[in-house]
Amino acid sequence: MIDFLSVFGLILGLGSILLGQFLDGGHLGTLVNGPAALIVLGGTFGAVMLQSPAHVFLRGLRIIGWVFFPPRFHTEETIARIIDWSNIARKEGLLGLEIVAEEEDDLFARKGLELLVDGSEPEVMRSIMELEIDAKETFDTLASKIYESMGGFSPTIGIIGAVMGLIHVMGNLSDPSKLGGGIAVAFVATIYGVGAANLLFIPISTKLKTLVTNEVTYREMIVEGLVSIAEGENPRNIQRKLEGYLDKTRDVAEDEGPLL
Repeated sequence: MIDFLSVFGLILGLGSILLGQFLDGGHLGTLVNGPAALIVLGGTFGAVMLQSPAHVFLRGLRIIGWVFFPPRFHTEETIARIIDWSNIARKEGLLGLEIVAEEEDDLFARKGLELLVDGSEPEVMRSIMELEIDAKETFDTLASKIYESMGGFSPTIGIIGAVMGLIHVMGNLSDPSKLGGGIAVAFVATIYGVGAANLLFIPISTKLKTLVTNEVTYREMIVEGLVSIAEGENPRNIQRKLEGYLDKTRDVAEDEGPLL
């Protein structure tokens, strides 16, 4: 399901700048400059590629779709499933969850169910599953930070573009016909650099880090439920405990999509 707030925010941000330029008497075409875009975008992506390991950079490219199509979780339904697992475990024992584990689509939950069936101690289960959560959180957070880095690089690259434009201007003072192009690159490159940082890269990074946190919270809820089953807690008490996660995942509790 598309995140309309992100779409509206992007349109509002860019649209306000373009509309302001138009209302101020400027021409929108003056903001279109190929060399400036090449300098800022090429330089920014090149710098990020240089600083990032390949697997982190590629992960960052894969998860950018989360900005408009964030992963969603049926939190309430997952709680209901965990309570069903708890009831099965009380009636049939932990081995009764073997078939449930085989049919579970969520690989993370399946791993926890398999640990339950194998009779793992609760603290061992928690340690194994939290280690996986921490590893994935670290990886996805690093991936989201590449856009934060782009937000840091692009204004500076924009200044480089501006200086290059001014150098071009200074080298052609004797030929007024060439001055306009150099001045255009100088100013537009600065706009591209600052605009890309504040309208795209930094907001994207912040949004992705928030979504990573939401996924971590959802998985922590699964761990808490499975560990409670291993400890033999009453299903009603497990339900009361897990319902405390509803407010934490309220913004992602409507629709579920595949986790990347």
